Amino acid sequence: MENEELNSVSTNESQSLMEKLLEQGFPIKTLRRGEIIDGSIIESSEKGLLLDVGQKSEGVVLSREMKTLDPKSLSIGSELIVYVMNPETSEGTILLSVDRAKGEQGWRVLERAMEDDRNMDGDVIAINKGGAVVESEGIQGFIPLSQLVGESRDLYMSDNEETKQSLVGMKLEFKITELNRRRNRAIFSERAALEAMKLKLKAKKINELTVGEIVEGKVLGTSSFGVFVDIDGADGLVHISELSWDTVVDPENFVSVGELIKVKVINIEKETLRIALSKKRLEPEPWETLGQTIALGDIHKGRITKITNFGAFARIEGGLEGLVHISEISESEIEDPGQVLSEGEELDLKIIRIDHEKRRLALSVLLDKDHFSKADDVVEEVDSSEKADDVVEEVDSSEKADDVVEEVDSSEKADDVVEEVDSSEKADDEAEANDSKETK
Repeated sequence: MENEELNSVSTNESQSLMEKLLEQGFPIKTLRRGEIIDGSIIESSEKGLLLDVGQKSEGVVLSREMKTLDPKSLSIGSELIVYVMNPETSEGTILLSVDRAKGEQGWRVLERAMEDDRNMDGDVIAINKGGAVVESEGIQGFIPLSQLVGESRDLYMSDNEETKQSLVGMKLEFKITELNRRRNRAIFSERAALEAMKLKLKAKKINELTVGEIVEGKVLGTSSFGVFVDIDGADGLVHISELSWDTVVDPENFVSVGELIKVKVINIEKETLRIALSKKRLEPEPWETLGQTIALGDIHKGRITKITNFGAFARIEGGLEGLVHISEISESEIEDPGQVLSEGEELDLKIIRIDHEKRRLALSVLLDKDHFSKADDVVEEVDSSEKADDVVEEVDSSEKADDVVEEVDSSEKADDVVEEVDSSEKADDEAEANDSKETK
């Protein structure tokens, strides 16, 4: 039967184009079964198509191998992608299939998209215990639950089965994370596609932002080293040291997730797509407001922010920071301030010296001590405080460098966590994909 169909659609009326090329000495590539090739229609009938595929013989597509084609869309000269079923029949023709090429062409499209790192889209055709089965370009792929985000994830996680099933038919955008044609395996990620879109938005927003600009953003989350803020699709970091002039132990005490806050752009790194923000710089520095209202002998609530070998730094109410010299920590002589004080400790502190020019305070834990009645005592206090100030100047310059390093370290720690999560998710995805395959 097949031979009769081949005879009916093949033609020997004239010398083929490829025969003419052979006469001119052009080499012809040998076709193999399973190969995907291009061809153009040279004849059409109810029983099939005759194609020029660049070979000595014409290619034949029987009607049963072109069910996916709309006959009305066919015309002489139209280009088709076909699958080689038999490179040479007993009649000398090449047996081809349009339908079988559809799947192969789908793999080609997905492979190119993966190579170009392009997003693709597809329709959810089923869900299982591991995630969603999505069809794209005629190929069925799998999106693990860990790679579903937004609405699709919410629907999947619903306890209502009807709501969960409404995910079927939804169109999703994704990136291709794995393709294995031999194993008929395709793994997609909606999360990766969203991250790629965010990076594009962030790169665009960074080009629009300028250092010193004040913008409004939404708090995305908090961590031990600061607060992440979304600014029209670009996320920036408010380091813990830039949250408030007061001591910040827990960022959650200053902002809430989802809250809209105003921040100042203090640094932009276009190469790494990092935006450094500040909340405290929207308010005047404490010395500008409180520096003129404090006086010697005032007692304020304070918090120890740092212990050193020569004393402790403390921040009093309002955000002013000062030094508690080791001689002002205890009435008895001590060698280590950490024996008496600890970082984060709250206590009453007395102002015993004010340097408006350098914007520095000398503080004391010894509230009952008479610091001002004797001139000699004052000179002694000034001398010890000034010695400490000399060390403080070195510490200040060193701490500025430390703040930069700390911010970079904290950012890199966040990156390390992401990488670790990604690698863990890949292992999860592998297991979920295998579960999906068993389910199918």
